[in-house]
Amino acid sequence: FGQQVPQFTQYSENMLFVNPAYAGSRGVLNLTSMHREQWVGFEGNPVSSTFSAHSPLKYKSTGLGITIVNDQTGPIKQTMMYGDFSYTLKFRNQERKLCFGMKGGFNMISIATSTLQTTEANDPRLLQNVKNNINPNIGFGVYYHSPRFFIGASSPKLLERGYDGVSKVNLEKRHYFGIIGGVFSLNNDWKIRPTTQIKLTEKSPISIDASVAAIYKESIWFGAMYRLNAAYGVFLQYQVSPQF
Repeated sequence: FGQQVPQFTQYSENMLFVNPAYAGSRGVLNLTSMHREQWVGFEGNPVSSTFSAHSPLKYKSTGLGITIVNDQTGPIKQTMMYGDFSYTLKFRNQERKLCFGMKGGFNMISIATSTLQTTEANDPRLLQNVKNNINPNIGFGVYYHSPRFFIGASSPKLLERGYDGVSKVNLEKRHYFGIIGGVFSLNNDWKIRPTTQIKLTEKSPISIDASVAAIYKESIWFGAMYRLNAAYGVFLQYQVSPQF
């Protein structure tokens, strides 16, 4: 039942976190920040914060981005900092684009093992806290999109490294993400956007998120999501302007 990578209900608004090919795909400078807390009031409750920025360069076939994630669950604190680069291939129909991306950075890990209640006294792996263990890593992604359809696949961490710098078992496992969705016009005022994200990890159950959003006059978004055998939720968004 362990979980290493933070999961977000609004995954469609946080795609750069898992797929570097998304960098610059919006065509303008894009800034995104999210904060999430679960089981508020309980000591060691999961808390996740993200910030990402990405933009196309003057040579518009390339994009750059940066992603920062701070995640804490129980005794484990992780701070992930990654840079993203994408290159876009354009089809004769300029609205359709195929993007390839690379991600590079590190995960800084601290584990307060001294706070754990152990069943075996003097376990040598749990006697000393892990403080600011640096795990460098790289990732890869591909993303195809048009005004009405998008699909992508990625693995943000390709290297499987030990959380404490010692263990051969307690590793950062490789995660694979896939996303597919589209935007369909119902009439002049209304559109609908269904999306699905799939996450695969070795020796872990498949994770599937599905959501659908109704869009009114490109300004008001409201919808619902469901995570297979795990969670459900609703969301409401308001777009002040095309830039904000």
